[in-house]
Amino acid sequence: MRPLQGWRIVLALLVGGLVIVFSIKNRPLLQAESSSTQHENSNEVRPFRIHIDNEVLEDLEWRLLRTRFPQAIEGSGWTYGTDVSYLKTLVEYWHTDFDWRKEERELNQFPQFKTTIDGLDVHFIHQRSPEPDALPIIMIHGWPGTFFEFSKVIDSLADPVSDGKSAENAFHVVVPSLPGYGFSERPQQSGHSRRRTGAIFAELMRRLGYSQYAIQAGDVGASVAAMMALNDQEHVVGLQLNSCSGVPSDPDDPEAGLTEEEIRRMTERRAYFSQNERGYQRIQGTRPQTLGYGLNDSPAGLAAWIIEKYRKWCDCDGDPERVFTKDELLTTVMIYWVTETATSAARYYYEGMHIPEPPYVPLERRVMVPTGCTVFPGELGFTPRRWAENRFNVKRFSYMERGGHFAALEQPVLFSEELRAFFSTLRE
Repeated sequence: MRPLQGWRIVLALLVGGLVIVFSIKNRPLLQAESSSTQHENSNEVRPFRIHIDNEVLEDLEWRLLRTRFPQAIEGSGWTYGTDVSYLKTLVEYWHTDFDWRKEERELNQFPQFKTTIDGLDVHFIHQRSPEPDALPIIMIHGWPGTFFEFSKVIDSLADPVSDGKSAENAFHVVVPSLPGYGFSERPQQSGHSRRRTGAIFAELMRRLGYSQYAIQAGDVGASVAAMMALNDQEHVVGLQLNSCSGVPSDPDDPEAGLTEEEIRRMTERRAYFSQNERGYQRIQGTRPQTLGYGLNDSPAGLAAWIIEKYRKWCDCDGDPERVFTKDELLTTVMIYWVTETATSAARYYYEGMHIPEPPYVPLERRVMVPTGCTVFPGELGFTPRRWAENRFNVKRFSYMERGGHFAALEQPVLFSEELRAFFSTLRE
């Protein structure tokens, strides 16, 4: 955010309550789109541009100025959670140097749209390639990511020639926001499952005119992608996942047939993603609404919740700014803040834990679509190929040298090269 002028600081502090209660409450959050209820029965694909009201940004500045940081144990760093000294620095940068309008302009360079499917407005980027034989691909983010996670790879994948690559590796790129995330509409009823999201995204690809398409995904998006490959397999050319899930052939002897290196990786990743790292799952999977009051009301609280995961889950040796800039971190936080979707995104975990259907591929079914499994060293878990093959038709299993949970944003070149390599074998 740019610094407020002196008189605006005084005004914000004096009448901040009025700004929040009257101005924000009585104005729409976004100016760009009409209510989805006007489009419920329409297959229309409508152009969309991000534009956040000035009042929302002014309210944010007021809140940042008024942040109450909690007391921390001296010298504890990140041990108890987000380091207060780091957060203070980030919040100061957010208020004084971060320029949302600049980020907004850059995001709006991508062609964005909305369409209503299953009663929900779905937001997505649709970057068509200049190459007529390009392969359509849908790329699905997870939590706490957003569509912004793919921003560094979209242009190169859609127009590889301009990036010095072969035209034969071009993609028509579709990047949606999960329902309840970012600029996609928040579900108003309970029961929105991964399978239901998969059906929405399969319909999106059909609506865009793609009878055959590829899928790339990670985290929550990976389970959505697996449901698409399972239930829309006649239209899915291939599936590429950031680390596949899987099950042992013999539950009584899960390490049977595994190499020492695979056992070492599994042991290391289990220790990494230990009980101390699973708290967010339990909270979001059981009490997302309670959590949401803090995330929806405090920008510093929202940043602390999200940035802790970007630090811990990236391949960055504990320093998120080794692979992300402050602007990249804050753009992600801002997308959650200005759309007020932190709560609805957290609810996605509750639905996954409470809907009477598995969030992943049922054990009695196997994804027959050709699948590529990409293992990034900083990813949360590790599944050996032998286990993955019990759930997927694995055709490629690759180990990356660098990268973590947010691979496309962390290592866009490695991410893109691996994606091209896998799908090049599946193009007709």
